[in-house]
Amino acid sequence: MRSRHITNATNEGPDLVKNGAPLLCAGDRLTQPEFHRRYELYPEKEKFELIAGMVFMTPRHRWRHAKYLAQLSLPLGFYESETPGTEVLNNTTTILGEESEPQPDLTLRILAEFGGQSRDTKDGYVEGAAELLAEIAYSSRAIDLHLKRFDYQRAGVLEYLVLCVEEEQLHWFRLKSGRHILPDAQGIYRSRVFPGLWIDGPALLAGEAARVLHSVRSGLASPEHAAFVKRLQAAHRE
Repeated sequence: MRSRHITNATNEGPDLVKNGAPLLCAGDRLTQPEFHRRYELYPEKEKFELIAGMVFMTPRHRWRHAKYLAQLSLPLGFYESETPGTEVLNNTTTILGEESEPQPDLTLRILAEFGGQSRDTKDGYVEGAAELLAEIAYSSRAIDLHLKRFDYQRAGVLEYLVLCVEEEQLHWFRLKSGRHILPDAQGIYRSRVFPGLWIDGPALLAGEAARVLHSVRSGLASPEHAAFVKRLQAAHRE
């Protein structure tokens, strides 16, 4: 957990904290280590991200953001519960590279001991490109669909899901190829990285949890998911 506590400014000016480290300001250009050092000084409720070397301050979440975050957490959490070796994270600081430290709304990753790309740091953060990141885009739509998308692609994230609140649209990207994952005729999206992760897009956007869970259960019953679980078990190391 972060132990960030801003102290009073010194007499040197309002842009300095007591220990002499400059405050974070939206638009600053920083390296990840310098960003991380300054960010550690802030209390937990303050949220900043470093995307492609630029500092962004995340606005407060409105109820519609929270609603869709809960909706999307449902299928990801259910998938995790039936797929040993995977893990869902919520709003976790993630170190992606020398110019990138975002805090994605949701993360679905393969654990390191099962062959995953990311790992836990000693101080409790995630380092490395998780296999799937997801954002609920409200006021941040332009950043989520473009700047973050390309930043995640550079870092090696494999899939990226953006749920646009105002437009009520779901965008699912295969970042390595730069292509979209498109739904089938019934509106079902199927992950390529996590076999059996099937999400009913229209049901998700409509808040119809029973339909969303039905779709996930169907995916979990597929031969592809069974084969994926076996692959994870074979890759597992202590």
